[in-house]
Amino acid sequence: MNQERLSQLALNFIPGLGSYSIKQLVSYAGSAHHVFNLPKAKLLKIPGIGKVIADSILNHQAFARAEEELKRTEAESVKILLHTDQEYPKRLRQINDAPSLLYYKGTADLNTARIVSIVGTRNATPYGKEITEELVKELARHQALVVSGLAYGIDIQAHKSSLKYQVPTIGVMASGINIIYPAMHKETAFKMQEIGGLLTEHALDTKPDPHKFPARNRIIAGMSDATIIIEAAKKGGALITADIANSYNKDVFALPGKVTDPFSEGCNNLIKQNKAHLLTSITDLEYIMNWEEKDDVKEGSHITLEDFTQEEQLIISELNKESNAILIDNLSWRTNISINRLSSLLLNLEFQGIIKSLPGKRYQVTKSVY
Repeated sequence: MNQERLSQLALNFIPGLGSYSIKQLVSYAGSAHHVFNLPKAKLLKIPGIGKVIADSILNHQAFARAEEELKRTEAESVKILLHTDQEYPKRLRQINDAPSLLYYKGTADLNTARIVSIVGTRNATPYGKEITEELVKELARHQALVVSGLAYGIDIQAHKSSLKYQVPTIGVMASGINIIYPAMHKETAFKMQEIGGLLTEHALDTKPDPHKFPARNRIIAGMSDATIIIEAAKKGGALITADIANSYNKDVFALPGKVTDPFSEGCNNLIKQNKAHLLTSITDLEYIMNWEEKDDVKEGSHITLEDFTQEEQLIISELNKESNAILIDNLSWRTNISINRLSSLLLNLEFQGIIKSLPGKRYQVTKSVY
């Protein structure tokens, strides 16, 4: 590991520094290496950096911890993915509170074309488990990556079903990558590394303290195109994941259940409050995510950018950059086209079947344009 990467790792061992502060420090200094060479006076001028943190940076003790961590991760075949690395999940990188680095052990592509997270109650019913397995089975033909939290109930069912149908699956952990929690899922976690993997933002030996689980959920939501809630009580971790996914403008789906079933109350409320699309089968996911339409594009049916006006080319190019739908406000900012003019252009492209409008004034390409 070169000095810059070692410095990036060392910053994560400075007490009181979080991912946002680390990225802010690196941006201010120009590199992680330069952070450790800044005068104390300049460090103290950076928002959120007080005397204690500045002293911790300047005494360089974090480097000894980083070097030891590096030796151990290399010995255990664990990759350290920095925020700027190509292998770092690109969907997650777009989020302000994304981890500054990740520990990864596995073989799956974290930037594959389609990524779906499946989460739910720890008290999964036979109905919830059956639907989870059926969804994963259908996701296999879409070559999707399934992400979950390795927890009891729906999470572990999603992982086990993925293994059954040879669907790559990632378990996002609230502990160090060498501490499997719950311990009874060790065998599944080991098998997952063969076709999927384990992912965490925490250093080796970090225990799964309760407050780390909500933070873990932002990774699950952030690295996925869509989040599916299979079963959830009125309150719980799955609903936290749904809220986070919504705040990231990600698509959320929920499986409806009986109004008398306490472990369907959370899902039913999400649907009732328009915080999730109703999910009854893979068809609902395919429709909202435009998967069927993308799969049906024939080799000879590709359209070229030259077939469109300059403004339309700009819109299509921006939409092509993202796997997720883009809000019209963001699209207006990125193309420098006024909202009124953009709305007219988008409507015309929609009539041509090039793009599709989704709930919340979001747009996504439906045909390949080169």
